[in-house]
Amino acid sequence: MDSSRSYALFLYLTAFIGGAVSLGVELAASRLLAPFFGDALPVWAAIIGLILLYLTAGYFLGGRWADRSPRAATLYQVALWGAFAVGLLPFVSRPILWLTARGLFRLQLSAVLGPFAAVLLLFALPVTLLGCLSPFVIRLLMARVERAGAVAGQVYGISTVGSLLGTLITVFVLVPALGTRLTFVVLSLALQAIALVGLEKEQPRRAALYLWMPLLVLVLALGGRGRPVKPQEGAIYETESAYNYIQVVERGGCRYLFLNEGMGIQSVYCPGARRVGGTWDFFAIAPFFNPPPFLLPEVRSLAMVGLAGGTIPKLYTSFFGPIPIDGVELDPEIVAAGREFFGMTEPNLRVIVGDGRAFFARSDRQYTVVAVDAYRLPYIPWHLTTVEFF
Repeated sequence: MDSSRSYALFLYLTAFIGGAVSLGVELAASRLLAPFFGDALPVWAAIIGLILLYLTAGYFLGGRWADRSPRAATLYQVALWGAFAVGLLPFVSRPILWLTARGLFRLQLSAVLGPFAAVLLLFALPVTLLGCLSPFVIRLLMARVERAGAVAGQVYGISTVGSLLGTLITVFVLVPALGTRLTFVVLSLALQAIALVGLEKEQPRRAALYLWMPLLVLVLALGGRGRPVKPQEGAIYETESAYNYIQVVERGGCRYLFLNEGMGIQSVYCPGARRVGGTWDFFAIAPFFNPPPFLLPEVRSLAMVGLAGGTIPKLYTSFFGPIPIDGVELDPEIVAAGREFFGMTEPNLRVIVGDGRAFFARSDRQYTVVAVDAYRLPYIPWHLTTVEFF
C-alpha cells in the first residue's frame, strides 16, 4: 500500500473513531448527570442541545483551524487534547455536579437549569474539540476541488457510521459492563491511541511528548476504582445499569432503594415489620375500594407494575397470604438488588423483567388487584398514564 493511500485511510479512521467517541460521550453524559439530576426529558434536552451547540462550534473552528494549519500533525494534536479532556470528565465532574445540584435544588430550578449548567461547564472543551475533527479531515483529504463533494460526503458518512457504532457500544456494552466512569476512560483511550499513532507517523518525537496523557488517564482510572459514584451516609451498595444509577442505603435497621438523583425512595425493607410507614402501606387497602361486602379471602392475586425492591408484594403476602403475585420491573439490576438486599424471595412472587404496558398487552390473565408504582419523582413514564393503558 503506497504512503498516500495509507495516509488517507488513517485520516478516515480518525474521523470514524472521532464520530464514535462524540456520540459515546453524549450518551454517557446522561449517566454522568443521572445521580445528580436524574434522566428526565429536560436533562436529555440540555444534553442534546448543548452537545449540538458545541459540535457546531467545533465544525466552524475546525474548518478555520485546518485552513490555517493544514497538517495532519495538527489534526492529531487536536484529537489528543479532545480525547484527554474526555478522559478527565468523570474525575473533575463530581465537585462541579455536587455544587450545581445543591445550589439549584435550593432555588427549585434544578429540573432545567441544573443539567444545563452542568453540561455547559463540563462538556464545552472536549466536545468542541471533537467537532473539529471532521472538517479538519476533509481539508487534509482535499487534493482536488472537483472531488470536494465526494470527499466531504465520505468523511461525514464514515463519521456517522462511527457515531452509530459508538451509540450501540456505549449503551449495550460499556455502561452496563464497566460503568460510566470507565466508559469515559475507554472512549478517551481509544481516540488517544489513534491520535498518537497518527502523530507518530508525522512527528515521532512530538508524539512521545504526549504519552503522559493516556498514562494520566489510566492512573486516575486505577485510583478511582472502588470509590462511590455518589457518597451517601449508610450506603451499602451501588451499581449502574442500562437504565439507572442504583443505590441501597441502610438507616435505623431499614434499607432504602434510591435511583438516579435520589429524590424519591423506591422501596423500603424493614425486616420483621408488617408495615413500612410510607405510601406503600396504602396499596394494602386497595382491595377495599370495591363495593362492600368485600372479605380478605376475595383477594386472590396481584399484578405489580414497578416492582423495584418488592415492598408492596411483601406487604400483600403478609396481609393476604401467599397469593399469586406477578411483579413487573423494567431494570434487571433493580431486581437483583431487591433479591440481595430487600428479601425479595417470596415463593409466590413471579418476577417479569420488562415494560409494564407491554406485559399487559401480551397477558390475558385477570387479577384481583393491579398496582402501579412506576411513577418515580420527579417524572413519570407517560405511556403508563394514558387512557389506553388504564
